[in-house]
Amino acid sequence: MDGQTRILVIKLGALGDFVQALGPFAAIRRHHADAWITLLTTAPYANLAYASGYFDEIWVDRRSYMPRHILALRGWLRRTRFQRVYDLQTSRRSSFYFYLFWSGPYPEWSGIAKGCSYPHTNPGRDVMHTLDRQAEQLRMAGIEEVPAPDVSWAEPDIEKFGLAGRYALLAAGGASHRPAKRWPAERFAELAGWLSRQGITPVLLGTKAESRALEAIAAACPSARSLAGDTDFLDIVGLARGAVCAIGNDTGPMHLIAVAGCPSVVLYSAESDPALCAPRGARVVVLRRPSLDQLASGDVEKVLAAMWQEKSVS
Repeated sequence: MDGQTRILVIKLGALGDFVQALGPFAAIRRHHADAWITLLTTAPYANLAYASGYFDEIWVDRRSYMPRHILALRGWLRRTRFQRVYDLQTSRRSSFYFYLFWSGPYPEWSGIAKGCSYPHTNPGRDVMHTLDRQAEQLRMAGIEEVPAPDVSWAEPDIEKFGLAGRYALLAAGGASHRPAKRWPAERFAELAGWLSRQGITPVLLGTKAESRALEAIAAACPSARSLAGDTDFLDIVGLARGAVCAIGNDTGPMHLIAVAGCPSVVLYSAESDPALCAPRGARVVVLRRPSLDQLASGDVEKVLAAMWQEKSVS
């Protein structure tokens, strides 16, 4: 590390945003091929970041405003003497970190902090899709080519789940404080039943906190398999590679699933705008209703049937 250029990348979360930063991570790694690159992130994403191979070092941010934690972070930032920082979080918090370098010297900084050397100055940045916004930010810092997010480097072992035959992933969870982003559990249960009648095992993904809702779906469709709390991010990638399709709410796991190449149907309500944040890809379909209560399971079934027909024709 001695004598190497030191680069810091800041990306704190959440999962969907982290997945959409994988392309920029790769671009930064390629642009600074000989540099020592550190990622500052939060604990949930450290293992995924290590597995990617894009970083030489991972630091976990406490995201605390306690004075002793801020002073410790300031000391680390200044001691490490980063030559350049790519702030891909571009939040009020991450921009605050720029000012921890007062009274200098300041590193080169790509982000939105006032006074930084490579500001993303587009006044319309907040109405750009995340992928476009990050690519433009990096172009303004001299990185011209930013690939799409990719997880081909992931090497998960999913044999532990014992899945046999055809299966589909259902990501029926979501943020507890934003219930309007979730398709009703009874609609997921109806869809699970339809999948089962097609000879496809519904596999339910979610956290332990979401296990009650997933078990309710499994109770309505006994052939469904709940993996609530049993999967990490790399497991989700492996499961997506083997799945016939995936259907889910606007949640982080659907970003991982789509990037893994699984045919995906992502459900949006008026609570979030797919033009700003939806997964992209030739095998991704977005269904949006003002309220997800208005989306019938038959609507999703028709989309899936069309996707399968298109695949068989091609």
